[in-house]
Order: sequence, then structure tokens, then C-alpha cells
Amino acid sequence: MSSFRNVLSRAARGASAGVLAAFAALAVAELVAGLVRPAAGPVTVVGGAVIDRTPAAVKDFAIRTFGENDKAVLRLGILAVLAVVALGLGVLALSHRRAGAAGVLLFGVVGAAAALGRPDSAGIADALPSVTGALAGALALYVLAARAVPDSVPVPVPVAAQAGADGQSSGVWSRRGSRRGFLAAAGVTAVAATSAGALGRFLTARQGRGAVASRNSLVLPAPASPAPAVPAGARLRVAGISPFITPNSDFYRVDTALTVPKVDAGTWRLHIHGKGVARPRTYTLDQLLARPLIERDITLTCVSNEVGGPYTGTARWLGVRLADLLREVGVRPPSRGGKADQLVARSVDGMTLGSPVEDVLDGRDAMLAVGMNGEPLPFDHGFPVRMLVPGLYGYVSACKWITDIELTTFDAYDPYWVKRQWARKAPIKTQARIDTPKPFARPAAGTVTIAGVAWAQHRGITRVEVRVDDGPWQDADLAAQASRDTWRQWSHRWNATPGGHTLTVRATDGTGAVQTEQRTRTIPDGASGRHSVFVTVP
Repeated sequence: MSSFRNVLSRAARGASAGVLAAFAALAVAELVAGLVRPAAGPVTVVGGAVIDRTPAAVKDFAIRTFGENDKAVLRLGILAVLAVVALGLGVLALSHRRAGAAGVLLFGVVGAAAALGRPDSAGIADALPSVTGALAGALALYVLAARAVPDSVPVPVPVAAQAGADGQSSGVWSRRGSRRGFLAAAGVTAVAATSAGALGRFLTARQGRGAVASRNSLVLPAPASPAPAVPAGARLRVAGISPFITPNSDFYRVDTALTVPKVDAGTWRLHIHGKGVARPRTYTLDQLLARPLIERDITLTCVSNEVGGPYTGTARWLGVRLADLLREVGVRPPSRGGKADQLVARSVDGMTLGSPVEDVLDGRDAMLAVGMNGEPLPFDHGFPVRMLVPGLYGYVSACKWITDIELTTFDAYDPYWVKRQWARKAPIKTQARIDTPKPFARPAAGTVTIAGVAWAQHRGITRVEVRVDDGPWQDADLAAQASRDTWRQWSHRWNATPGGHTLTVRATDGTGAVQTEQRTRTIPDGASGRHSVFVTVP
């Protein structure tokens, strides 16, 4: 039993050494990232590499399952894997210190490679956080492992034991010195790592303060072309229905950025160049704000939105007409002899989105947005500038933190999501959603209001119908349509009878096309099918 306790105690010290070494590595890496570039932190770059290499179907599953918490789950997953590996390396280092330290260094190599392979990589400097952190972690593990176990020829520590006649202690020795040495080394490592991590977080926060200050001080000009007034009948007074305008705090966020970019408005620049661009230009935010701005209510939808899903919302956007900027630099649509049929938008984090030039220049309110619901764009939604094109799913139109526009062709370049098997062109499909009653609700018998929203951006909604079980389709009452680029609320009064019932909705768009009942996945160009909910009337 004593031998088992000794083995267990030894393993516990080794595991603790491994975890502390990993903590030290991450803390030092965070400190160096704060000095170099926060986006180069090892967890961020490795997480980005994981996202980039994850199959589209897995990404889609993560979004469906975890929603906007998918990035937090990924971070926790990375840290959990590191913790498990650290435990193993710590135990290994008890017998093979160099091998354990080498294992930590290997993780530094992985982090450095991930940093250098990111599309927004700033070069060799981005590898410094991972490399420096790994060196610190390897050294910490080597030292802690040495303190965790006595040397092969230990330095004896006398105990108050039997003393000989000559007053010298007997041959009974204790290993407390080894345990005390380990605890002291562990304490120093923990304090140093905590301090390094705190300083790193301080430096990272300081780097973002300029961006925060630039947003706080930004005063948006009045639009030269204000949004048309929302018709009085566009907002239904039905409990549980989605509001016509989605508050910024509730607006969905789906992107690949593990760390939301904090871009200083004063240093932000937008470059427009490429095929058919006769006069390449670079714009500052002040130059954009000095132009005539348009204000429009537009509904955005993510291609990852399942039938009946939450990844759609309407906001009042303020921005510069994208078509005006493109025409000024000489861009023409393909139908008029233009050389480029694809507009590639690039974000500060390296994300690329491709939009059809023909759609951007066909008269719709495509814009570079600077405002959202009466305030500068939130950082989560692309401050200082984002792109949006009504009628197209976000992954081909809604580039956040945009910094570059290149005119090219679909044959010459595949953007981020197209490389991952999503469609090149992605007009938003006609959809209707039941907001109330909720799935598995138990409404009382009698009159029940079924209500929700329907959308077919840039085509509009002309009809919504509801069916109870296998009964006939019945017309719902439509709220007034604000524009063909926004969703439309609807409601239907149902005489609910006891029992279980399936409620289904379908919409008809402005072209006369009825929403299909054929179910498809979100990949490759958006989900289709009709939304249903099951309720039980007691």
C-alpha cells in the first residue's frame, strides 16, 4: 500500500508539473502576443487553423449545435487537449526530462506553423508567441520534473531519529527536501506565469483601446438618402413574434474569427484594385463618411441557417453605395463589357468572400456599411466598415472588417468558403418561420395566433399560408411590406382543438414562386424546405 501511495504521489507531482508548464507556456505566449500582435496568440492561431481545416459539414454541425458559442467551445476544446497532453508530458518527464521538454517544444513548433500559415499572417513575428511560450514551458517542465523526484543519489536530510553514541544521526533519511523543493518551484512557476498572463492581457487590452476610443468618438453623418419610413402596419402586435428591427445585441453572429478584430478607425484603409479597375484607389474612413450616405432597412441571412433557424435578422444600415465606388474606379459589369465577374472582399483577419459583380452593380442597395441601427457598427459586426449585398447569403456578400476589394473572375479565384465546397453564387432562398407558438408548446383550446416572419430578399414576400396537420393551406394575414429587401411579418388565427397538431408554413415570393417543400441541407447553397412545429392542445 505504501508503494502504491508513493507511485500515486509521484504521478500526481508529474501531472502537476506538466499542467504548470503548460500554464507557463500559454502565459508567456500571451505576454509576447500582447507585445507583438494579439491575433498571433497560440490558441487563436491554432484555433484558426482548426477552423480552416475542418470539413464544411462539421462546421455546419458546430453552428447548429452550439450556435454563437461555437468559438468558445473550440477554445475550451483546445485547452482541454493541451491539458491532457500536458498531464502526460509531465508524467513522462519524471523519467525522461528531456523527452518531456521536447514534447512541449513540439507544441511550439505546431503553434508557429499555424501562425505562419494563417491568411492574415504578419510574417515571422507571428511565430514568436508560440516559440517563446514553448521555450518557457519546456524550461519550466525540466526544472519542475527535477524537483518532483529525488536525484539518483539524494542529498540526505537528517530526521529526528535514533542518534548514536557519538551524537550523529542514524541512517534514516527523509525525502521532504524533494517535496519542499518541488512545491517551492511550483509556487514560483505559478506566480510568474500568472503575472506574465496578466501583463499579456493588459497589453492586449491596451492595443484595443485605440479602436474602442475611435468608435466611441465616431459621429455618423446624416444620410443623404434616408431609409423610407417603416409602414405603420409592418409591425404586428403579437406576443412572441420577431421584432421588425433586430436589436444589435440580438443580431446573429456567424464568422470564423476566434478573436473579434479591434480595428482603429483612424488607421483603417480600403484598397480597390484588380481586373477592369482603371484607377485603383485607397480610401480612409473619413473619405467614405464625406460621401453621400444611404440608409436602408435590410434583412441579412446566414447560409448556415437551418429551416426555421435563428440566423437571420433585420437592421437599419448606413453606408456608401458600393456601386458608386466601383464605377468611379472604372469597373463595369460583365453585361457591359467588364473584365471582372467576381468581387473578392478581404477582411483584416484574412477571410475572403466572393460576390457576383453583376449583382453588385444591378441597382440594388449594395453598400459599405458604417452604421447599424443608429450607431457605428459594433465590433462583432464589422467595425469600422463591412460590406453587404441584399439578396445574397452572407458568405458571398457580407464581409466584416473589410480592408480590400479585388476585382477578378470566378475562374481565376476561389474564396474561402468556395474552397470548402460551398456554392460560388448564393441567392437567398424563400423561407418562412413560425415564431409562435414554439415547438412542443401547449396552447389552450380555442383561438390561437400562429405568427412569424418570411423572407426572400430582393424579391419580397407576396403570400404566406399555414396548414394544420394535413388540412388545406389557409392564407395568413400579412403585415405591410417595408421593402423587398426585408422580411415580412405574418399571423394566422387558428381555432385550436384538443390533441397533438403539426403546424406548417410556406411563403410565396415576389416572382410568384412558392417555397419548396423539398428538404435540403445548408450545404452547398442554403437550406430549403418548410418549417413545422408540433404542439399539444390539452
